[in-house]
Amino acid sequence: MERNPDTTAEDQALPTYAIESVDKALQILVMLRERRRVRVVDVGEELGVARSTAHRLLATLAHRGFVVRDPRDRSYRGGPELLGLGAVGEVDLRAAAGEHVRALSARLRETVNVMVLEGASCRFLDGVAGERPLGTRVRTGAVLPAHIVSGGKALLAELPPREVDALFGSSLRRITPATIVDVDALHAELRRIREQGYAVNREESEPGLSAVAVVVRAGTRAVGAVAVSAPTQRLDDDGLATALEELHRTTAAIGAELG
Repeated sequence: MERNPDTTAEDQALPTYAIESVDKALQILVMLRERRRVRVVDVGEELGVARSTAHRLLATLAHRGFVVRDPRDRSYRGGPELLGLGAVGEVDLRAAAGEHVRALSARLRETVNVMVLEGASCRFLDGVAGERPLGTRVRTGAVLPAHIVSGGKALLAELPPREVDALFGSSLRRITPATIVDVDALHAELRRIREQGYAVNREESEPGLSAVAVVVRAGTRAVGAVAVSAPTQRLDDDGLATALEELHRTTAAIGAELG
């Protein structure tokens, strides 16, 4: 019998060979993809099972590391095994970063952007404009070559060198006179980033603009980066040190939100 294209997975009857408890557990993981936390009562109501059954399902997932229980409010969030499967997406990162990014921008009065890596490019996921005069602009929605922006370089540094080579080949696009266009020079830059734990863009994407970025980790996996950008004269050694201190604090807080 053909499937009705207007029906969803939830509307369709389970196959005769399905194991109902496995199906319920998978539905919980889908719930966690759509919302960052669930409670026993939420699971019971949404799946139509008793609270005791919901608790056993969650306890089993917790035992295997797919969820983690927060003792403060007894809710459950995605655990390390779920995060390792790539379950943290852009919606989660944007939601987790929002409050922290706004607070960071308010403290520094500079522009802050949240970025994710998309192949050889870096997409600006969210941002907050700084209050200082002659500030830099928010680039939300923009996609730029990853090797020219601080967040992109920070995320490229997380990749094995062979993957970087596969992304860029033998040449790099030049945007400004300061852009790195030699692949060997890019590898040397990425090694420095791995050693120091942050990436800097010194007028590589736009004359007069500099930025510094630190990756956001969900567990041990880098899922994005947060960057502070400013006119180059304001991001001198002192400005860089101040921004870095705040960035490390902010990315750690976002990572804690993501689990």
